[in-house]
Amino acid sequence: MTFPSRYVGLTEARARHGERVDRLGRFLTRGDPLADAAVAALAERGPRAREQAIQAALHGPSEGVPEALAALVAHCSDVPFWVDFERAARGGAVCMRAGVLSGMVLGLKSLVGGYCSPAGNKPLIFSGRLQETAARRLAETGRFVQAVCERDGMRPGHEGWRTSVRVRLMHAQVRHLLSKDPRWKAEDWGTPINQVDMAGTVLLFSHVLAQGLQQLGVTLSRDEREDLLHLWRHVGRVLGTEEELLSTSEHEAEVLWGLITMTQAPPDEDSRTLARALLESPLRDAKTRSERLATERFVSITYALSRYLIGDTYADALGYPKSRWRFALPAVRALIVSGDRVLRGLPGTEGVTLAAGMAYWQHSIQAGLAGASATFPLPEALRGADPRS
Repeated sequence: MTFPSRYVGLTEARARHGERVDRLGRFLTRGDPLADAAVAALAERGPRAREQAIQAALHGPSEGVPEALAALVAHCSDVPFWVDFERAARGGAVCMRAGVLSGMVLGLKSLVGGYCSPAGNKPLIFSGRLQETAARRLAETGRFVQAVCERDGMRPGHEGWRTSVRVRLMHAQVRHLLSKDPRWKAEDWGTPINQVDMAGTVLLFSHVLAQGLQQLGVTLSRDEREDLLHLWRHVGRVLGTEEELLSTSEHEAEVLWGLITMTQAPPDEDSRTLARALLESPLRDAKTRSERLATERFVSITYALSRYLIGDTYADALGYPKSRWRFALPAVRALIVSGDRVLRGLPGTEGVTLAAGMAYWQHSIQAGLAGASATFPLPEALRGADPRS
């Protein structure tokens, strides 16, 4: 079978992973048929009628909902037997309880890690999201994460579940628009927002998040790490990721993530543009000389922290500067380790730390959205520039 040219290093990968390499490769050209059919049915309506149909499908009553959209929502509402909502609640608490630390990891490791995929980042480049502020994009992502991590957030009809269905439809709409764009190089990049990229995103928000928290000094038990994976296994299913690509254990997650990264080309110019837009976004808001000096110092620290989290290989490929702040990170980690041990050793602190973490997430999201709401609408058109490689 011939794979898209983005799938690299196959000889070495086959030596380590065997026939799994070829089994994974076929998912590079596989989209999300249920969501794609729903978007095709909605395309016959104007923006207002389309939004009304989505609202009706998610909230009821269901009159006037296209059959394909109803089928998608029915699939998302069908909770598999393996879903354990108590485990999912504990997994969500792992993220929320870490507060600012999980926010840093998601922004400076998980999102940047997604940007490092030179094929996976192309839908974002084509969509024109770079034309909006990075703070807004980060806040929207944060709102999505917060919604799915809330207790019972992924029960059908609850906020995390509704947000996940909307994100799935948004991805399908981008895939629909890119399928008609002559600039999309399917022979190189595969299907837009394909199953491999979807599975990778699920791992970025679960397996990679847990790795990053541990890098910063947060102690996570195996049960906590696997509870987080369990939550995102359900989220991934609602987002349209095929179940065989949803990890059931930490070992499976390690194998899949290792194979995805091993067969991925190095970061490209679009990767560097996306990372720079995210990390340097505070500079755009600095108005005075003193504000700019303080912001430049903050950005320098941010680069150092992101370098520590993603490693020198990726950081160098993304053009990160080598800030002197990197020498302070071991001391910072030691403080986090000490504080984490103290909190875990005190009785009755779990609820307090969870409440504090959730308060941080709520405040940071509200600040990033600046009074707007994260609605995840279906884009009408692609506004981005030509991608670079």
